[in-house]
Amino acid sequence: MNTIIIGSDHAGFKLKEKIKSYLLKKGFKVDDAGTYSEDRCDYPVYAFAVAHAVSSGKFKRGILICKSGIGNSIAANRVPFVRAALCYTITATRLSREHNDSNILVLGSAFVTESIAKRMVNIWLKTEFAGGRHQHRLDIIKKFDVEQVNK
Repeated sequence: MNTIIIGSDHAGFKLKEKIKSYLLKKGFKVDDAGTYSEDRCDYPVYAFAVAHAVSSGKFKRGILICKSGIGNSIAANRVPFVRAALCYTITATRLSREHNDSNILVLGSAFVTESIAKRMVNIWLKTEFAGGRHQHRLDIIKKFDVEQVNK
């Protein structure tokens, strides 16, 4: 996995650009779903763009950033097969991968500094899903997603 899709609204734009540069320096390819400025915009547009790209399998993982992260998290998690994790701490970030196999990391630009956000992204990308007892729980979620898609 060396390609990441990333998106933000206007309030997450500056942090998105910093994370994008960080990922590029680490050798990742980055697909930027927008927004491309600090001009006011609607976060669901970008949340759905990233979530659909991950849900479809075009990208294995994505990153979303808005001011609190809450709106992006709500929107992205409406898309089947997306497990968007809103994280404010290093521990929550690690657990989102180990226990929940999160495929979208959501950050709130008002709550994480650039340096913490970079550490969180690094940990999120390196941490593997633990499986075991957690797999059964994900199977329940996946079954629900399949049922919703087949309705």
